[in-house]
Amino acid sequence: MDLYEYQARELFGAHGVPVLDGIVVTTPEEAEAAATELLEGGADLVVVKAQVKTGGRGKAGGVKLARSATEARDRAADILGLDIKGHTVRTLLIAAGADIAEEYYFSILLDRSNRQQLALCSREGGMEIETLAVERPDALVRLPLDPDRGIDEGVAAEILALAGFDDLRTDAIVPVLERLWETYRDEDATLVEVNPMVATTSGEILALDGKITLDDNAAFRHPDHAALVDTASEDPREALAKAAGLNYVRLEGQVGIIGNGAGLVMSTLDVVALAGEDLGIAPANFLDIGGGASAEVMAKGLEVVLGDDQVRSVLVNVFGGITAGDQVAKGIVGALELLGDAATKPLVVRLDGNRMEEGRRILAEADHPLVHMANTMDGAARLAADLATSDDPATTSAAARA
Repeated sequence: MDLYEYQARELFGAHGVPVLDGIVVTTPEEAEAAATELLEGGADLVVVKAQVKTGGRGKAGGVKLARSATEARDRAADILGLDIKGHTVRTLLIAAGADIAEEYYFSILLDRSNRQQLALCSREGGMEIETLAVERPDALVRLPLDPDRGIDEGVAAEILALAGFDDLRTDAIVPVLERLWETYRDEDATLVEVNPMVATTSGEILALDGKITLDDNAAFRHPDHAALVDTASEDPREALAKAAGLNYVRLEGQVGIIGNGAGLVMSTLDVVALAGEDLGIAPANFLDIGGGASAEVMAKGLEVVLGDDQVRSVLVNVFGGITAGDQVAKGIVGALELLGDAATKPLVVRLDGNRMEEGRRILAEADHPLVHMANTMDGAARLAADLATSDDPATTSAAARA
């Protein structure tokens, strides 16, 4: 789960990482009141910052300085509703400004390709780290971390020495890096990033901006993390699937995909994309129903997929293993009975593996008007793509069965 900047700053503060005061607002009037509070509290200026889960806010006009409460209100009005890389700004952070002397970059992340924790550090902060890594890779230090040791005083000093910090700056930054590791470890994060980390003219080290990604697999250890979920911006289909314990990701195509096993579903996506390439048809989602395919599980999966207006046909691709093919077929028949009139789009079903013949017999005997059977993935993908191109997929479905 990716956090908004204001949420990351709250976790930083809870672990002793130095951050400046900030107030979350959703209207220009609230921005004015927040700026008034911060300016009267001693801030020389405030920063109006769009809260979206993407980079490039500054370049898109989502970060503005304001030296008065009135100016903060005007800047907030400019930013609210702004589209930043497909994210609409609905929330702002009004943060106290800082008198910046230098900007740095620091992050801790899970390097999945090398199966290790990795610290990244640079004396050149403020810019997109991807750009720095390509254009000036020598300016970015990469140090693998021992997860049992993490970042203690010695490791922090080593990182900063490799990055070229002098002794004075090192002494000031070391405790901040230790606290950032504590945040990463104790919150079960896969990414903790500060860009920029700044030194003020008085020598204070601050985390001015932050990103945190939390590991959803560790959510059971952190019941408090549930409060960080942004339900307002969550895709309703993904929320429905999550509540049902299904692995679902919405895409932008027209063929709904349901399968059992992530590998099989990924393969199905590829086959559908290839079959529909000349027709302008693509997969509409990733949906893995897992090892079981009971009527209830299948019904919930179909409810999620069929409820998506962009879906025009559905491909159910299941390999009978732990759950045999006849049980899968019974699950599909039962799901369609449970859904009733809510099921209006053609389903192409490809069953393989354990007891597949019995499963195909059950589907044939049920003779549901929306269901087509296919023996191969390629054939199923082509049929699903063809059905998705029809002006009336349900009519095409009935005609194709005749």
